[in-house]
Amino acid sequence: MDLSRNSRLSKGKIVDWDIIIKPQTSIFEIDLKEIWRYRDLLMMFVKRDIVTFYKQTILGPLWFFIQPLFTTLMFIVVFSGLAGISTNGLPQGLFYMAGILCWNYFSDCLIRTSTTFKENQQIFGKVYFPRIVVPLSIIIANLVRFGIQFILFIAIYLYYLLQGVSVHPNSGVLFFPVLILIMAGLALGFGMIITAMTTKYKDLVFLVQFGVQLWMYATPVIYPLSATPEKYRWLIVANPMTAVVETFKYGFLNQQSFEISHLLYSFVFMILILSVGTLVFNKVEKGFMDTI
Repeated sequence: MDLSRNSRLSKGKIVDWDIIIKPQTSIFEIDLKEIWRYRDLLMMFVKRDIVTFYKQTILGPLWFFIQPLFTTLMFIVVFSGLAGISTNGLPQGLFYMAGILCWNYFSDCLIRTSTTFKENQQIFGKVYFPRIVVPLSIIIANLVRFGIQFILFIAIYLYYLLQGVSVHPNSGVLFFPVLILIMAGLALGFGMIITAMTTKYKDLVFLVQFGVQLWMYATPVIYPLSATPEKYRWLIVANPMTAVVETFKYGFLNQQSFEISHLLYSFVFMILILSVGTLVFNKVEKGFMDTI
């Protein structure tokens, strides 16, 4: 919203308005200065998201570690043990944990931002603040969880090193901040598009989690890209999350395929989907209370 000073003529005297509240002039616009003014609210939402994750649970914050550990063990039993899917000679625990770490951050951000308007309609209808603060808080809060689970990944990594397993990082780890940016941007962009659509088509919410689960199987989380049939590999590469997961595994485990062109494609795709998401989100937020 644009805040400015103005004046009016009342009974022959010029009276200054304190604040003029106007709608955004462009659906592409993101007022970073206004978001900064509401940074305390942003941090409050971040704290709320983190605290409510384990509130009224017996194990509390330990769930940040338990969930990826249980998922890794399940993948080892099902996909490696029963299905016999190769991990290209990498330790199964590290291979699956690396994929789960990236995928959990992306999927959690996407699923939660996709319900922004639905879950916060009561707040949005009572008080003004930049609506984009809510999805941004989800991205930041999940980044904290990602950091905690990354510590778990490093602990498992060090365990295998002490066992004499030949795994070591390479220059690919320098792309780590870029990978986080791509995952956050993709989740935010897709999430804003979906939450805008659900203001009119509420049944879309039920398809999101199912769609995200299918998306995971189209991403080399439980299998290496090299294991996919050559004639279908281009479909997997077209998935913007593929380069993220593969680059993460390449940088930290010194294996898997790495193509800078694939990572560049994912980055450009992220910029595009984030731009479209911003456009749709800004357009819908102006009148979503009339339709939700």
